[in-house]
Amino acid sequence: MSWLLQMIEQYGIAAVFANVLVEQAGAPIPAYPTLVLTGALAADGRYAASTLLLVAVLAALIADTGWYLAGRRYGRGILALLCRLSLSADSCVRQTEGAFVRWGAASLMVAKFIPGFASLASALAGATGTSVLAFLLFDAIGAVLWAGSALYLGTLFSSTVDDLLRVLEQLGRGGLLLLALVLAVFIAGKWWQRYRFMRSLRMARISVDELYQMLQQGEKPLVVDVRAPQSQAQGRIPGAITIGPDFSEFVAGDIPLADEVIVYCACPNEASAALVARELLKRGYTRVRPLQGGIDAWREAGYATDGTP
Repeated sequence: MSWLLQMIEQYGIAAVFANVLVEQAGAPIPAYPTLVLTGALAADGRYAASTLLLVAVLAALIADTGWYLAGRRYGRGILALLCRLSLSADSCVRQTEGAFVRWGAASLMVAKFIPGFASLASALAGATGTSVLAFLLFDAIGAVLWAGSALYLGTLFSSTVDDLLRVLEQLGRGGLLLLALVLAVFIAGKWWQRYRFMRSLRMARISVDELYQMLQQGEKPLVVDVRAPQSQAQGRIPGAITIGPDFSEFVAGDIPLADEVIVYCACPNEASAALVARELLKRGYTRVRPLQGGIDAWREAGYATDGTP
């Protein structure tokens, strides 16, 4: 354990850079505790807080710029990849995109404080055409606020952190194992949360070909688009309606319970559509199915979209 502490003291700046870079790249290895720890060491004069802040911001900008450029090149495809890799179950539902659409590039200032949102926000900035200057400005502000708050907490509670380090040092190898156990439990907890989330989405789907045939044969299922407004403006399945987050359109009884409801989104595993479908089933609708592949599968099949609001 003393060896680990010596490594932190000797290579703290490199550790901060590597940890922040890896976390912002999407790995479930929290960098905030490392920043708090090095902030406490800075309070003892072992590091310059300004250097730690600069290194953390630089690492965050490098990782975020990578996701931004990927978003510009691959569009929503890179978002699908991020959602599949993420351990945060709530990072890929429509609220994530809705937050970015509502606040725009300014949401980057708080993205790092929201688990699972930082990488997605950077990729969304690229996919939605945010200018490089605006991206770098707001992302840098967000990185400064995020890293600066951790370093400040470290200096504020430096005596407490020092006591904790002394306890871990006294524990020797057991202290190192304890740290490894905490990290393992954190990752396992996130994985289990995602596993339960994905299990909850299991329900019967309808293919785009089936839906197209239904529409061609004159059947009139209720088609619901649950994407963010900006995405909806780029085209919807003909006849699709949108619903608000409070489901007021359904609560008002405007839509008969006997009608079949098809819900679609533009996210991996139809996550947003399945969540809305589950909510509608709770409200008494008995025939609700997510559209397999969502709007992307509909377009890939060559079927037309309606851009009318």
